[in-house]
Amino acid sequence: MTIGIGIIGCGFISDAYLRGAARSGHLSVLGVADIVPEAAAAKADAHGVAARPIDDLLADPAVEIVVNLTVPLAHAEVSTRILDAGKHVYTEKPLAATFSAASALVAHAAQAGLRVGCAPDTFFGAPHQAIRRAVDEGVIGRVVGGSVGFYNPGMESWHPAPDFLFKPGAGPVLDAGPYLATYLVNLLGPVRSVVAAGSRGRDRRTIATGPRRGEHIEVEVDTTVNAVLEFASGADVALTVSWDVPGTTRPPIEVYGETGTLSGPTPNWFGGEVRTTGGGGEWRDIDVSRFAFGEITGEARPGVIVADYRSIGIVDMALALRSGRPHRASGDLALHVLEVLEGILTAAAEGRRIEMATTCERPAPLPPGAGEEVLEG
Repeated sequence: MTIGIGIIGCGFISDAYLRGAARSGHLSVLGVADIVPEAAAAKADAHGVAARPIDDLLADPAVEIVVNLTVPLAHAEVSTRILDAGKHVYTEKPLAATFSAASALVAHAAQAGLRVGCAPDTFFGAPHQAIRRAVDEGVIGRVVGGSVGFYNPGMESWHPAPDFLFKPGAGPVLDAGPYLATYLVNLLGPVRSVVAAGSRGRDRRTIATGPRRGEHIEVEVDTTVNAVLEFASGADVALTVSWDVPGTTRPPIEVYGETGTLSGPTPNWFGGEVRTTGGGGEWRDIDVSRFAFGEITGEARPGVIVADYRSIGIVDMALALRSGRPHRASGDLALHVLEVLEGILTAAAEGRRIEMATTCERPAPLPPGAGEEVLEG
């Protein structure tokens, strides 16, 4: 039985969600909406779905989950409106532009008996689940440290309208950081405290693609931030996010244990390869194919770093609603991650350690295999 979903926000990222929903036999897109009706109409035509006014979409009893793909500064307001309409909400990251707004949103949903889900869902990807399994099984012993990073020369190099990314509520910490922090919490559990330092590579960026190519935009946030996350488990992990890096050979993910190391691909995507080494320094591949998606989201591409299964978190949320179990990309997880990210920004600005007030459970791992049986657990 499919679950009806609606989408509010028809910008760049909506294409990935609409493609992902179309590959799933569990989701039915009942409409897309946007404050700019022409944007909704264009997206509807491109994907063969209906364009609808926002009020009409929220009033439809067949719509059970509404996906919020608006800009970060609007996340809390739009998600609250969705909850007030009696719908479950799944939102793009971050959960809200501020931790206080996100806390109010999660509390509001709990009081209403509704669910909140939040991107990223890339930690569902085969290599990330393989690393999770390796850690849980003690392949490298107790985890004592690690490093994770996201690097590129700047979002203006490919995004046709990147203005919002360089304003408060975004920047690399709140845009790329959710992938890294969510991955780490899924792997190691909740964060206890953070320290950080930040810098700004350039005060002005030039859009490199699309109809606004050559237009300048002002930078209002740090574009390189280095942080250290102390986990409740005792592990310390270095985290770097930067939009000032032309190129790097630094691995996206390394996890250091008492008896070995795990190395994996960027959490920004679902695919890639995983390797491990012990004290001898020889690396060997870990098979990730048994964690790849099959019938739920189409062809499995476990070795391709650009494999894109966005919407798998919504599929999991839909199946969880039917079975009554917790969904993995949860509001509690996203709230803790947002506190970590806001803590990083505060630590960088004020030069002090920031202690976390929230905690959360690690999401349940995906058992080996693919298809509906995996996500139903």
